[in-house]
Amino acid sequence: MIPVQGMQGRSAFVLGMGRSGLIAAQALVAGGAHVLCWDDGEAGLARADEAGLTCADPLRGGLENIDVMIISPGIPHLYPAPHPAVAEALRLGIPLDNDIGLFFRSFATEDWNSFDLAPKVVAVTGSNGKSTTSALIHHLLDVAGKRSQLAGNIGRGVLGLDPAEDGDVIVLELSSYQTELARSLTPDIAVFTNLSPDHLDRHAGYGGYFAAKRRLFSEGSPDHAVVGVDEPEGQYLATQYADYANDDRVIRVISGQKPKGNGWQVTARKGFLSESRKGRQSASIDLRDIAGLRGAHNHQNACAAYAVLRTLNVAPRVIEEGLRSFPGLPHRSQMVCEIGEVRFVNDSKATNVDAAAKALNSFENIRWICGGLQKDGGMAGLSSSLENVEKAYVIGREAEAFAMQLAVDCEICTSMKAAVAAAYAQSAPGDVILLAPAAASFDQYDSFEARGEDFIALVAALAAA
Repeated sequence: MIPVQGMQGRSAFVLGMGRSGLIAAQALVAGGAHVLCWDDGEAGLARADEAGLTCADPLRGGLENIDVMIISPGIPHLYPAPHPAVAEALRLGIPLDNDIGLFFRSFATEDWNSFDLAPKVVAVTGSNGKSTTSALIHHLLDVAGKRSQLAGNIGRGVLGLDPAEDGDVIVLELSSYQTELARSLTPDIAVFTNLSPDHLDRHAGYGGYFAAKRRLFSEGSPDHAVVGVDEPEGQYLATQYADYANDDRVIRVISGQKPKGNGWQVTARKGFLSESRKGRQSASIDLRDIAGLRGAHNHQNACAAYAVLRTLNVAPRVIEEGLRSFPGLPHRSQMVCEIGEVRFVNDSKATNVDAAAKALNSFENIRWICGGLQKDGGMAGLSSSLENVEKAYVIGREAEAFAMQLAVDCEICTSMKAAVAAAYAQSAPGDVILLAPAAASFDQYDSFEARGEDFIALVAALAAA
């Protein structure tokens, strides 16, 4: 655990007793703070009680004499409307922060003065590919013999990390919910994968969503910025961070196009990763047969991870070794099994249109299981990615409304069980049955993981039959 610095003798209120909130409360106590907690659910209150923490209702005097409120990621603090406890804190003038802000102000200690190599923090944000990119960086560091820890939106809560040792690299996956509120954001290397519409209600629109991501670069001025520049927002971010054209502190990640200009660039094109600097190619890796990184979207993730390792002076041949041994992450283009020459692929993490489009562009002869809780923007963004779809099998409580937006042959299945059964019954050798919902899971499942596990269990039952 990392004790929170600067809170000795001060009072903190932690709102939300999920993973990050619980660890934040304990780290505050370890740093000498007086801590009160609250959660709107009985399970959260029970977790706090089991941890020996004191709970107090923030709307019944619990915020008296509080110096700072620490908010868990899922709790809105401004849009679409502040949580009632947050609204009361704002009325009382109590500053807001989160566990990410506490981490960045507490990670460095006096022990670092004796280190030969100061620890570094790599922070990864973006709409899609954050988890895969973060896990891949962590894996590549391990292959390169560098001690690292993985945390944030993946792995452990940040304040639950072990104190840093000489030369450590910390890899953090950070969502827009985490970057928008943290009062301190000072990574050594910041990564922006891409941008597509997501969580727009939480950020009052696309501009607010991008602004939350941009804070990772604008607030902390990292030593290196690895930026996906396929969208205008990424191009803007790269130029805003650079002091001049071809500034080597910025590494641009490009998908599907040739390198442009003479800056430091890592490009994924036709299945090959290439690095170029000053207009010359310096390395090339064939990604086409790497099972854990299938598809153009994963090639983009590989480029971002490669760029991070290059800023840490890891040789391309060592990075290639790590790329080839990466197993991939569950629920992200995960090959489940093959039954009678029909492949089953679980991409339950494709919770928005852009992620689903990238999955659909990675395979041919697709029998597509989709549907769920739609996000803002509808399905229009999928229109150019449906040519490989033989048929769609739509699940979710609003399956009919979802299907009406798709320009492909659709079958209304509602349940995952019915969709898997229908897709397999109608499949032919060479088909791919792909779960890529293009929607959130919360109309039928607690999480995208639960949705993916249901798909895997149903496929396993088919294989055993």
